[in-house]
Amino acid sequence: MWTRKSAVLAGAALLAATVQSPQAAAAHDRGLPLGPGDLTESRSVQTLQPGVTLTTIVRGAPDAANTWTVEVAIPGGSGSPDPDTPPTAVSDRAHADELAAALTEAGFGPRVEEVTTPRLADFPGGTLGYRVRVGNHPTKEAADAALAAIRAAEFTASTVFTGWDGDSADRGPWEVRVLTIDPRRFAGDLVGDFGPDLERRETTSALGAARGATAAVNAGFFVLDPAAGAPGDPAGVGVYADRLLSEATNGRPAFVFSADGRHADVARHTWTGTVRSGHEVLTLDGINRVPGLIRNCGGTGDQPTNHPLHDTTCTDEDELILFTSDYGASTPTGPGVEVLVDNKNHVTAVREPRGGPLPAGIRSIQATGAKAGELRELGAKLTITSRLNGRGGDYVLNGGPELVRDGRQHATPATDGMVRQNDPSFYYGWVQKRNPRTIAGVDGRGRILLATIDGRSTTSLGLSIAESAAVAQALGMRDAINLDGGGSTTMVTNNQVINKPSDATGERPVGDAILILP
Repeated sequence: MWTRKSAVLAGAALLAATVQSPQAAAAHDRGLPLGPGDLTESRSVQTLQPGVTLTTIVRGAPDAANTWTVEVAIPGGSGSPDPDTPPTAVSDRAHADELAAALTEAGFGPRVEEVTTPRLADFPGGTLGYRVRVGNHPTKEAADAALAAIRAAEFTASTVFTGWDGDSADRGPWEVRVLTIDPRRFAGDLVGDFGPDLERRETTSALGAARGATAAVNAGFFVLDPAAGAPGDPAGVGVYADRLLSEATNGRPAFVFSADGRHADVARHTWTGTVRSGHEVLTLDGINRVPGLIRNCGGTGDQPTNHPLHDTTCTDEDELILFTSDYGASTPTGPGVEVLVDNKNHVTAVREPRGGPLPAGIRSIQATGAKAGELRELGAKLTITSRLNGRGGDYVLNGGPELVRDGRQHATPATDGMVRQNDPSFYYGWVQKRNPRTIAGVDGRGRILLATIDGRSTTSLGLSIAESAAVAQALGMRDAINLDGGGSTTMVTNNQVINKPSDATGERPVGDAILILP
């Protein structure tokens, strides 16, 4: 019920949101660090509940200098001598010139453009490579007509909007929404939620509605393709209500926070787990995921790498995976061995091949490859350990890269697996180009900020990773992390999606979300 006391508290929260430190006030006066300094910028603040505000920022306006163009993929663009190497968006100059010559011969008027990228905390910046484009069109429909002709000539291409390139001279527009949780006034709960089980996806709005949330944003990276695991499964660390349910992508950052909203941090984690029977000890490879498939890599004994490698599924034929009933009603099926363990650590059943129902309160351990024989040799009573190493909290949700550390811009795409050897196109698309972004952080006053920036449209250009770091810092974040973005970026208030998700099908089902509860 909205009482006079509630109104007073809400008024205090709104006042707190508009009274800023001198540094924050100066940043507000300058506006967000996007585009030229003379751009218009509007800000509005709405109180959602005591201690929670929503700030909506619109900067800039559509600029006729940005057009639709056709970007042509470059054959052999990775520099590989293999003629079957798939085409790429960015390549070396020689391959780009070769493609441009072929387009000219086919009757098109191509241009070769150098792609430069700014220096980040762990990436030197400079020339990333060269791209090949054809035409400039005022509308997507006109660009699509040109695209059809280029594809008919058997070139691989797509239409793109030049405002998504990341040029600092672009004039916008940008739509930014920021939820601020002030722990001095917040009396609700802040939670990470994955829905009924880990192995299925739900929309951010559905997750919020199920818990009666005042507001919500999407959270961590997750498995999307069934070939990479169970869709919805976190692709990195997941701690929910102080329960570790998904192992860390070793060394990658995560957003850590307490349920009362009084503590938040960006921290890096590793994970270790064991299964012991008598003097025999086996090392666990993961928690609540399909054996053999490690999305975003960062495990042990994996191929092609044990280091984080974003949007890549590493593999390992010999794995030992722990399952809890949070995973789903049944465990994954396939070759190998599985043992079911009750709450007194006794083995109650052995399944071979692995997979089947997993009752509430029962854990299971699945083994594949060489690990299957090792699991068979263990006794009838098992001691299972699972430990997250690094700063913990009630909730720990995966993300990356870091954006801000100790108040300074500190973007870490190389450390966190967004730099692929001999593949500048991945960096170009994921880091350099503008995309929808979701950002989480904490400011110097201990307030938690959750921001979404719409993108992949002409009404909001999105942000590059460098711009994300700059915006997070300008919003006052002392420490900040990039969460899952792109089509996943979603903000919900009062059961309504208030941003514009970029997927053509609308709001994307995700792995988990951060919910603000009354």
